[in-house]
Amino acid sequence: MSEREGVSGGLAHRVPDLGALELLLAVARLGSLGRAARETGISQPAASGRLRSMERMLGVTLLERSPRGSRLTAAGVLVTDWARRIVESAESFDAGVGALRDRRDSRLTVAASMTIAEYLLPGWLIALRAQRPDTAVRLRAGNSAAVARTVLDAEADLGFVEGLGVPPGLDGTVIGHDRLLVVAAPGHPWTRRRRPVPLRELAATGLVLREPGSGTRQVLDAALEAHGGLGPPLLELASTTAVKAAAVSGAGPAVLSELAVGEELAARRLIEVAVEGPGLSRELRAVWPRGARPAGPARQLLALTG
Repeated sequence: MSEREGVSGGLAHRVPDLGALELLLAVARLGSLGRAARETGISQPAASGRLRSMERMLGVTLLERSPRGSRLTAAGVLVTDWARRIVESAESFDAGVGALRDRRDSRLTVAASMTIAEYLLPGWLIALRAQRPDTAVRLRAGNSAAVARTVLDAEADLGFVEGLGVPPGLDGTVIGHDRLLVVAAPGHPWTRRRRPVPLRELAATGLVLREPGSGTRQVLDAALEAHGGLGPPLLELASTTAVKAAAVSGAGPAVLSELAVGEELAARRLIEVAVEGPGLSRELRAVWPRGARPAGPARQLLALTG
């Protein structure tokens, strides 16, 4: 290491901290160590010790102490002038960072999968608005794969997805669980069966489904892989609402989130069809770019999902 590198690398160990510099400025302005200590919120012995530590660090005497008060030495006058510039620069730095935080906190972009966007996110956003009435929220809804891309491309501050794991390149946390149901209109033959539908039959039947990339499709593909794999869909639609409407109309059986069909099941516009096995379930996750924990309104929104 060169001499220059050694000097520059040790700057943090040779320059007093801002608290010590602010204390020195207060002594220079007030002419009293005791009054400066009170103004900065510390005891006089602590203030005296802090200034002596600064003198040792700098290698110069800053104050002449007497029963009548404390007076700056010639070196102290110079150091105080330099300290004032450092503190003013720190105040400008603080104001600039505060402006950045204010700009960040004034808006929030959320990307969410269709099911979460339709059935969970509205309640969370109402609660967030009560805490942050001045934050403007923009929602981008899509399937889980699209949400992951949006978050990876830094086009959203926080994402919500469904599926089997955290998408590559992202960090996340589980915020809930969801059950997928096979449902059909009351006239469908499956609604009259006494035994559960075998998974192989489910795989071979044309279903009304969400598109590839959706959390629903991901879970269904994984569950049926060992039973011949999911066959060609009867209909492939891009939203939960469209899948549900097609199922209610009698187009064919569908696989939908339990969150989405509660009203239809209660009114018997759709009937839940029992299926072999432990059932289809998935985790709901909040996601963000790897290594970058949510901050500001994104962090508050995440806290509201628990």
